[in-house]
Amino acid sequence: MRAVIFDIDGTLLDSVGLHARAWVEAFAHFGVETDFDVVRRQIGKGGDELMPVFLPPERVEREGKTIEAYRSGLFKREYLPHVKPFPGVRALFEHIRAAGLTIALASSGKRDEVEHYQEILGIGDLVDVATSADDAERSKPHPDIFEAALRKLAPIGKDAIVAIGDTPYDAQAAGKAGLATIGMLCGGFPEADLSAAGCIAIYRDPQDLLDGLDRSPLGERSSR
Repeated sequence: MRAVIFDIDGTLLDSVGLHARAWVEAFAHFGVETDFDVVRRQIGKGGDELMPVFLPPERVEREGKTIEAYRSGLFKREYLPHVKPFPGVRALFEHIRAAGLTIALASSGKRDEVEHYQEILGIGDLVDVATSADDAERSKPHPDIFEAALRKLAPIGKDAIVAIGDTPYDAQAAGKAGLATIGMLCGGFPEADLSAAGCIAIYRDPQDLLDGLDRSPLGERSSR
């Protein structure tokens, strides 16, 4: 094991519910009624994959960019100030770096959001590589974002890299890119869903992974 690729929303940041609220409010602004719980189960995808769940293709084609821009602005104004890190994130990153592993971020968020998230998390000095929706044509569950991270991590091979995420979409995307995934329950998805998507190990949150790091796939593989 030589590198770790982290998702951010729901994995490192307690933000999934806030993203869902922003989408519900944005859809309502454009006359589309949605259910919070249904929207929440779609968080982890980018707007390109989320909107078609609630809108017909012709409307996504006609208004998708406008709706996404409205949602993005709304989230930054009303919800981003309430986003908080999960416990143990910086300490986890410090331990991973001390073990000699490279750290990458791979988020469906926009580049400026990913940069701001690093500030909220206080991990900017510990991150080697970051990819976002701006680096990918399609968002998760497509593999584009992880493939972009792999290109930036080269020459480290995918067999020496593990992904960490909180949604089945993370595991599906990583799997399509040839990566194994460690799942996190803190984003709100059931353990059964993460297991079914192919996660090789599952932890409650970053602190739980940190507490069991030596016995985790990261600890086992980095010590070989």
